[in-house]
Amino acid sequence: MTIKNPIIPGMAPDPSIIRVEETYYIATSTFHWNPAVQIFESKDLANWELIGYALENGEVNLRGTNTPAGVWAPHLSYDPETKKYWLAYSHMLNMAGREFNSDSYAMWADDIRGPWSEPIYLTSIGFDPAIYHDKDGKKYVAILEWETRQGYQAPGHIVIAEVDLKKGGIIGEWHRVTHGFTTRGCAEAPQIYQHDDYYYLLIAAGGTGYGHDVEIGRSKNVFGPYEPHPSGEPIITSSPNHLFSLGDPDAGHFEMYNPNSLMQKAGHGSLVETHTGEFYIAHLMSRPLSGELLNPLGRETSLQKMTWTADGWLEMADGSNLAKMEVEGMKDNDAETIGNFDIYDDFSKEAFTKKFMTPYREQTVKWANTTERPGYLRIHGENSFFSQNNPAILATRATSFDYEVDTKVVFQPVHYSETAGLGLYYDSNNWLYVHLTYSEEKNATILTVLQAKLGTRIEYVNHRVEVPNHAANLKIVYNHGYADILYKLYETDHWTTLLQKIDVKYLSDEGVNGEPGEIGGFTALFNFLGSVDANQHQSFADFEYYQVKNQ
Repeated sequence: MTIKNPIIPGMAPDPSIIRVEETYYIATSTFHWNPAVQIFESKDLANWELIGYALENGEVNLRGTNTPAGVWAPHLSYDPETKKYWLAYSHMLNMAGREFNSDSYAMWADDIRGPWSEPIYLTSIGFDPAIYHDKDGKKYVAILEWETRQGYQAPGHIVIAEVDLKKGGIIGEWHRVTHGFTTRGCAEAPQIYQHDDYYYLLIAAGGTGYGHDVEIGRSKNVFGPYEPHPSGEPIITSSPNHLFSLGDPDAGHFEMYNPNSLMQKAGHGSLVETHTGEFYIAHLMSRPLSGELLNPLGRETSLQKMTWTADGWLEMADGSNLAKMEVEGMKDNDAETIGNFDIYDDFSKEAFTKKFMTPYREQTVKWANTTERPGYLRIHGENSFFSQNNPAILATRATSFDYEVDTKVVFQPVHYSETAGLGLYYDSNNWLYVHLTYSEEKNATILTVLQAKLGTRIEYVNHRVEVPNHAANLKIVYNHGYADILYKLYETDHWTTLLQKIDVKYLSDEGVNGEPGEIGGFTALFNFLGSVDANQHQSFADFEYYQVKNQ
């Protein structure tokens, strides 16, 4: 069997992988999206299914979250003694002034599908916490200690402490163990493992951009000192060229783009031993648009096969450190990568697809449900999509560079500030929206388009179509950074083009809100259904189906 990367396309960054018996689980970051912390399951490492979320009962308030803050770097672990699943995560509350105020928590569950416990506070020293369950019963947490002082190496030390998972907090003192194991700097995402006589510390470094990597060190003591890998280089990266970037707290490192690799930004890894005795690292990656350094699909999840050398070091199975798009699967497993991430929901069931996520706010039946009008998804309009408080949006991750998304919406607005339709979404400042609304001039429902680009509102005043019977099929065709908008009206059986080749390449991690040389976001492109009512909060839209077809 060959495993084809990415194993989880679209927004699935910072993967944390574990195995319990012969089943594998991955948790990934979700930032300003609810429910928070995606959890995927697999039996063969090649095919992964979204089975739910860890934070889906109001445990975290994401209203007002600026891109790319929110829920960062979840870490899964399993305690064989108590048979409990553990999840650690950071809630990044503020990034202004590079202060990076982040609170970290742990939760437990008897079943990976939940219910999960209330969050247990760990620390606010930094971000990317990971729990390690030692063989002697002690528990440890490793995390990045965020550095704010002038004249000190940023972004800070990797620190480790014993942790109290019952009362919360740490036991004793933090131990500073490393600034990183290579010259790439920007150490983060520490995770502790044991193999033979050593503790191994796996970290991410090189920044979240094109210089990203996975690094490793080892020690006979959990608190170090940790000896770096003898190569002095990462064990996984997309850009093996040497990089000296000590003291750089983070950067896009666009100069590290590797033109010879389809995969970019490989880094932030998590190690698992299979039930067959083999080793793999799950890690994030990106795929830029052709000819661009823009990544609309964000940071995705991939796997690399690993091996232990005779002298006890972890390396890629092919002997290199260049991450590959295809890797050898587990032995004696002939499963094929299906790779079908199409979506179809006709809303005939009470629960709509769990792939729907919502920015900034919780999903509740009060504003989105299939019960008020059976066979339809009803969305009650609320805030403008510029809002970070109560946008009425249900969205799914874009997973391909070439796809179609379509729906049928039934909507009878009575005011120009009431809208409902279909769109592409990055965050509150960046989206494209084809929708039905009310025209005072025509005293009728019309179809038109609105766009947000870096916070600027763009209205397509020359593209308006009257809609009889207050219903229309809407379609967006996304093709490598460009969008076509099509529609079908009552009693027509063909699609009509409203707009062609709208440049939406900016709906990508590098295209939004960033300073020169920096990445503006980590959260990727989504497709959405939504409704707005800035009138009386009385209108609602009924959607007959939602469909995504990847080409």
